[in-house]
Amino acid sequence: MKNTMRPITGTISLEDALAMILDAAAPIARTERVPLAAADGRVLATPVTAALDVPPFDRAAMDGFAVRAEDTFGAGRHDPKSLRAVEKVYTGQVPQKRVGAGECIEIATGAPMPEGADAVVMVEETERGADGEIRIFTPVYPRQHVGRRAADIAAGTIVLGAGDVLTPSRIGALAAVGALDVDVYAKPRIAILSTGNEIVEPGERLGPGQIYDINRFTLSSIISAHGGVPVALPTAPDTLDALSAAIDTALAEDVLVFSGGSSVGERDLIIDVLHARGEVLFHGVAVKPGKPTVFGRVAGKPVLGMPGYPTSCLSNGYMLLVPMLRRMARLPDHHPRIVRVPLARRIVSTTGRHQFYTVRLADGSAVPAFKASGDITSMAHADGYIEIPAQIDIVEAGEMVDVKMF
Repeated sequence: MKNTMRPITGTISLEDALAMILDAAAPIARTERVPLAAADGRVLATPVTAALDVPPFDRAAMDGFAVRAEDTFGAGRHDPKSLRAVEKVYTGQVPQKRVGAGECIEIATGAPMPEGADAVVMVEETERGADGEIRIFTPVYPRQHVGRRAADIAAGTIVLGAGDVLTPSRIGALAAVGALDVDVYAKPRIAILSTGNEIVEPGERLGPGQIYDINRFTLSSIISAHGGVPVALPTAPDTLDALSAAIDTALAEDVLVFSGGSSVGERDLIIDVLHARGEVLFHGVAVKPGKPTVFGRVAGKPVLGMPGYPTSCLSNGYMLLVPMLRRMARLPDHHPRIVRVPLARRIVSTTGRHQFYTVRLADGSAVPAFKASGDITSMAHADGYIEIPAQIDIVEAGEMVDVKMF
């Protein structure tokens, strides 16, 4: 297939790269029904309307005694009102008696209010006399310490709308109206392809010049944490036929993310495959680490190519893949926690490239942790990263920096 777009040469800014990626990140339209117990973090696809009131009855908001408020008026520590207890009601029980003048019913928090009662006196404001009478030491007003029917949710109201992210509290609201299953948007399925003759599955024996596959696992973790489903493909060797076949397999998913094979070496063939099968929108981003990044489309589906070096791949995963994933999954933008601290020692950056520099926090300062793009411990031993704009070449020790936490 002939390439339909002239490939972009040179590097583009991080902002332009991200804009192109987000423009191609169409939110997933597929929906599925999942049990409420498995709905945490999912995005609601259809509104949920309450079929009943919550609470479904007037209930006691305190342990104490259900009373007619007028029977407590004038009560005080030195002049208590005495009422006769005619029943005891626990949570889950229904009162069998009505509260009449001069009467009360002992009641537990959450139990239904008996007929005739319109308030609850806290047990701390009462005393049981030797004659069995209940002495009331403080007056209450009508509806005091009573949870009114439908005070939380009224039948017929929309509890949650389409597009709402289901958090523990929102799942609780759905449980309160009796929801058992909910319609949610499907998670985007992301095919992960590691390329290169040197890549070996962890657990296998390493041959000369071979290394274990790191990127498949780091990318899978990012995808799972940000609303996607990672679909790992077998490692593709460096041949045009193998790479083309891997792309065919990946087209069953929503997005293909591959690592390796997008640099400038003679055997970096995947760019040729992308040109032949679809279009390359950019190849090269002015960031460090992570310059050899490619983005295109095959059969209308986004293809994001990450650098093979583990630190470069993972940092671009945070910068480019996460925003794309969250848009497709209909999740809100990710805003990492930021800690502002002084830099422990000077950093010399590369002018003209937006740099992500990993640091660890120690003794109230940011200690540089970056070693090399190929060293995964540049990330594993770091707590977060700072961003150094393209026009800045030096950040001095003691300068205040914003650390974005992993």
